[in-house]
Amino acid sequence: MKPPVLYPSIDMHANLADLIETFQGTLERLEHLTGGNLDAFVDREAAAQLLRRAEEHLQRHEAATHTAILNALPAHVCLLDRDGIIIAVNRAWRRFAVANAFGGVHHGLGANYLGVCDHARGANADEASVAAQGIRAVLSGRAPSFSLEYPCYGPAEERWFLMTVTPQADERSNGAVVVHTNISERRRREIERLRFTAAMDATADAIYMVDRVSMRFVHINGAACQMQGKSRDELFALAPAAVFGIETAELERNYDAIIAGERAAPSELLQRDADGAEIWLDVRRHAQLSEGRWMIVTLQRDITERKHAEKRMHKLEHFDALTDLPNRTLFYKTLRKTLLQAQEIGWHVVVMFMDVDNFKNVNDTLGHTVGDQLLCEFSRRLGPSLRMRDTVGRVGGDEFALILAMRDGLQGAPIVASKIRASLRPPFQLDGHEIAVTASIGITLYPNDADDAETLLKFANTAMHQAKKAGRDTYRFFTAQMNADALARLDLETALHKALESEEFMLVYQPKLDLRSGRIVGVEALIRWRRPGHGMVSPGEFVQVLEESGLIVQVGAWAIDTACQQIAAWMLCLKTPVQISVNVSGRQFTEGGLDTIVVEAINKHGIPPGYLELELTESSLISNAEDSIASLNNLKALGIQISIDDFGTGYSSLAYLKRFPIDKLKIDISFIRDITSNPDDAAITLAIISMAHSLKLQVIAEGVETADQLAYLRLHGCDQMQGYYFSRPLPLLELESLLAEDRRLPDAV
Repeated sequence: MKPPVLYPSIDMHANLADLIETFQGTLERLEHLTGGNLDAFVDREAAAQLLRRAEEHLQRHEAATHTAILNALPAHVCLLDRDGIIIAVNRAWRRFAVANAFGGVHHGLGANYLGVCDHARGANADEASVAAQGIRAVLSGRAPSFSLEYPCYGPAEERWFLMTVTPQADERSNGAVVVHTNISERRRREIERLRFTAAMDATADAIYMVDRVSMRFVHINGAACQMQGKSRDELFALAPAAVFGIETAELERNYDAIIAGERAAPSELLQRDADGAEIWLDVRRHAQLSEGRWMIVTLQRDITERKHAEKRMHKLEHFDALTDLPNRTLFYKTLRKTLLQAQEIGWHVVVMFMDVDNFKNVNDTLGHTVGDQLLCEFSRRLGPSLRMRDTVGRVGGDEFALILAMRDGLQGAPIVASKIRASLRPPFQLDGHEIAVTASIGITLYPNDADDAETLLKFANTAMHQAKKAGRDTYRFFTAQMNADALARLDLETALHKALESEEFMLVYQPKLDLRSGRIVGVEALIRWRRPGHGMVSPGEFVQVLEESGLIVQVGAWAIDTACQQIAAWMLCLKTPVQISVNVSGRQFTEGGLDTIVVEAINKHGIPPGYLELELTESSLISNAEDSIASLNNLKALGIQISIDDFGTGYSSLAYLKRFPIDKLKIDISFIRDITSNPDDAAITLAIISMAHSLKLQVIAEGVETADQLAYLRLHGCDQMQGYYFSRPLPLLELESLLAEDRRLPDAV
């Protein structure tokens, strides 16, 4: 009888592999104890059978366990032998194999996976070829592993898989484990993240996203990196508080307030960029819930250019572009503010209004470029005369204004005005020209004269005009009478504007007589104004206002048209029509198109041009010499007569008498008045007569009032006269009665 088999009970071990190992160890010890005579104690064949059954059971158990584990995996797993033959697959692989992108061929147990990849067709043929190369590298030991991401195009959606190939853990096997993991969700998130990053990087605004819990950055776009001059990795390494330049505790409080629903107002922040340049940022923040966590999104927009544009716009709105001084708008704002401060502390405010004397002459003779240089230099000259708290502004073309806060304005203002005048004494060197410049200054005081900015500046302007009337290069304080005069002037201008429309102007006529025959040979048309409520207004009260306001152009055109109309009427009722002379202003040359107006009036009324005579002053001719010559030549060519009025009081130059197409000279009344008692006046009169006749010009004496004056003029060959000795200026009906009588000078030759 064989000895019993000695081995532990299988139930004693939960781990079958340990049991087999223990059983084998027991047999080896018994053989050692028996000196190799194991058969005497153990049935060797029975033991061997038992061991084989245990190993088989273990193998089945391990295979079952391995299969269960593999089937539980969501990944698609297969085992390859060293030739690439599939020797094991899990349940997920079986489902995957039918629709697998690598050829769509079933590759289950026993299939040659390398062959499947080599012969794959369709959209993933290239990926399958790459996979085959990677598997061969692992199977041959040339690569420790291989991985590949590839898409799988299904009927409904695109899926992505990660294929990994690793050698089998069993060193006795040369096979490999192939795993296909569905990474579609991860891929989708990556694509969304890439799209999000691309979208954020495409904007010019800097965007930062901070996790409120960790207080770390979770996203930073490219604009933020560029603005900070750091890479994303460098910024991710920093705390948000360090990047934003704020204490962490304060930043956390701000974030919590935003999360709590408190609306974060946009703010503007001035900081320096990576290059050290100052930039303005518009900063906005809001909270966003992402996967259960609060994210704070900060958007920073570079508004530097907008700020600069606002600054430029502010400067354009408040500063003069030429002199860089405050303009009228800013000057008024500053004056109002100064008045409020002065009211609080009980000080005076001095307002000065300055005008550059004869500035128009500089512009007209040297050009606007030199004129602009003069204004700039003028404004710079004012600076040393003022204190830091004083304000100077350019409020008009060549007009400047000053604001001076003083304890005693009556005492301090003249000192400043004198300093300004002294600063202008040295000649201005402008574009190679040496120019002497003076200024007229008007001064008004708060609270003495007015308590509001507009009235103070108006009164200062009024005082400045009084300084000009006083001879320029001086200053005047405002007085109540100045204001009354200014209001009267304004009222006069307004009434003159209405007068032309209301036909309030009329012409009166003063006869001009030939000294040889004593007969009336012409009349001078003189304008009169029948102002409602005031009666007949003297020309001395309104003609200068017409000149200064520019209304003289319209009124002068009316006078020419009315004179031509009267000539046409006389041509119908008089045997010999009378020539009418009309006074012409210099502004009618430069602004009114004199030659055009005259031609239109002549054509309109159909009169011979020789019956119209134009009287011009010397100053009006000289100030616009080139324009005057062209216009007068055109008129002269038509047959219009040209006369120089008030000769002897202006330039009295032979040079211009040669250049201009003149017919007559009219000796000014100032020489005629004392011609019989003042040798100088008599000598000047004789010289004018002699000079005119040498140039073949006729001579007219105006203002003849006595028989002695008349006799003297006749004796010395004067051609014509006009004056109260024969007749004052007459209304039309009285003149026509005089013409009908054919009244003449006494003692005619």
